[in-house]
Amino acid sequence: MAQKLWEKNVQVNKDIERFTVGRDREMDLFLAKHDVMGSMAHITMLESIGLLSSEELQLLLTELKKIYHQAEQGNFEIEEGVEDVHSQVELMLTRSLGDVGKKIHSGRSRNDQVLLDLKLFTRAQIKEIADQVETLFRVLINQSERYRDVLMPGYTHLQIAMPSSFGLWFGAYAESLVDDLLFLQAAYKMCNRNPLGSAAGYGSSFPLNRSMTTELLGFDTMNYNVVYAQMGRGKMERNVAFALASIAGTISKLAYDACLYNSQNFGFVKLPDDCTTGSSIMPHKKNPDVFELTRAKCNKLQALPQQIMMIANNLPSGYFRDLQIIKEIFIPAFQELKDCLEMTTYIMKEIKVNEHILDDDKYLLIFSVEEVNRLAREGMPFRDAYKKVGLDIEAGNFSHDKQVHHTHEGSIGNLSNEAITMLMQSVIEGFDFERMEAAEKALLNKKFS
Repeated sequence: MAQKLWEKNVQVNKDIERFTVGRDREMDLFLAKHDVMGSMAHITMLESIGLLSSEELQLLLTELKKIYHQAEQGNFEIEEGVEDVHSQVELMLTRSLGDVGKKIHSGRSRNDQVLLDLKLFTRAQIKEIADQVETLFRVLINQSERYRDVLMPGYTHLQIAMPSSFGLWFGAYAESLVDDLLFLQAAYKMCNRNPLGSAAGYGSSFPLNRSMTTELLGFDTMNYNVVYAQMGRGKMERNVAFALASIAGTISKLAYDACLYNSQNFGFVKLPDDCTTGSSIMPHKKNPDVFELTRAKCNKLQALPQQIMMIANNLPSGYFRDLQIIKEIFIPAFQELKDCLEMTTYIMKEIKVNEHILDDDKYLLIFSVEEVNRLAREGMPFRDAYKKVGLDIEAGNFSHDKQVHHTHEGSIGNLSNEAITMLMQSVIEGFDFERMEAAEKALLNKKFS
């Protein structure tokens, strides 16, 4: 059985080990390739300051690349008795290279290793989320343009209020995603800072070149203060979780709207048949299960920041094992949100719109404000116009041609979708994912001199 990195002469009680390791092996599989990449950057730096020879570096990088590809292909395993991904990688190197494999830990701790792993994992996941959000955004903008002239009732207090349109409805959620992605970009910027070299939270007496590992891994900059680097664990996850929750909030509201509008009482939209299920007793039922589950999953994601906060918020500075538990709720959240985004994008692309909702005169009163405004434009004081229309409604004499004439930015007649699309493009460009991708590619393809 492999000895633990911290183990000396006394072996830990097996029940204690089971309790303390928890789900770490399971969660660490998500971090494996990132752990390897971090080690590649670290040992490249160690060679530059004389703690490894060029020959040792070449041997280590060759083996680490093999392990990286194993992890990328899903073939990496953490063996029974091995505590975590860091221990497994070091064990594999030592088996292949002997004592050379034991040198990769110089100048770092498992504390800054896991900080680094989580940041590399998180920024990669953020890119995938951002890509999916952008795809959904494009679908919503396209549907907004397609149905820009199809009117529908707008509601306040769940009472019919004023004319809206499907152009506005689809476009509103598109613009909401722009703000969500701006929030995600801020979280990415805070995530994309290098903690490597902070060791256990107090630095190292080795002359580490932290700027070098920052550059090798494509970080924007580093977490400079080594104590703050450790304090950032939990904070980074919480900030990212808030950004994920913002996206989830938009998706949940959209799912609720769609379920409501799909019901027979509304009949505004029709969800794809393959996204509905039947009843075991009622043969007519087509239940919007996909969007109901999406709504529930997104509501659960909106609780994630509070869960993280409650684990980490009463800890003083320094490392504590409590932080391990955050991985169990944080790491799976990305796939859950990606699944919801995938389902929502599909449904929004295939959804069918009722183009004749307002043919029914039960919605006639939503044009009351249009009539008040028409009278005001013709010179009648607004309050007098309001009173006249109100009295006409009470007397049953109100009528309208069901036409609207909105011209200002963001209204039914001027959706401003081009401007919203430009905002989204600006946010996407602001991430600068290319820097991260170029650095990782260069590190993985590093040639030996």
